[in-house]
Amino acid sequence: MSGSYKGACFCGAVEIEVTGAPNAMGYCHCRSCRSWSGGPVNAFSLWSPDAVKVTKGAEHVATFAKTEMSHRQFCSKCGGHLMAQHPPLQMVDVFAATIPDLAFQPAVHVDYGETVLRMKDGLPKLKDFPAEFGGSGEMVPE
Repeated sequence: MSGSYKGACFCGAVEIEVTGAPNAMGYCHCRSCRSWSGGPVNAFSLWSPDAVKVTKGAEHVATFAKTEMSHRQFCSKCGGHLMAQHPPLQMVDVFAATIPDLAFQPAVHVDYGETVLRMKDGLPKLKDFPAEFGGSGEMVPE
C-alpha cells in the first residue's frame, strides 16, 4: 500500500493529504480516544510527520493537548476531527475516517485493557502499548 490519499474535516474547510504507507494501523480502546471520538473505539493510521500535510485551511486547524502524548487536531469551524500528533512517538495518527479512500487494514488493538467493546477478530490485543513505544507489550485475551 502506497500512494497519496486525501481527506477533509466534516465541513471541508480543512483538507489533508497523506503520502506513502502508514507505519501502522489498528484500533485504540483507551478512554481518551473513546471520549474524543464519541465512539467505543478509534480506528488509527500512524504516519511519519513528513508524510502528512494540510493542503487547505491550515488557519482553521486547532489543537487540544490533554497530555504530552496526544496533541489532537480538529477544524475550528466545524469541530471535525483530523489527526493527533504524538510527539513522543514521532508519528501522526490520521484518524482512519478522515481518509476514506485509504484501505484500512488494522493489525493490532492497543489499550484493549480499557475496552468497552470486545472485538473477536483474531488480531493481537495489547493491554496498553507495544513495549517499543513505552507500554508493557502485554497481550490480553479477546
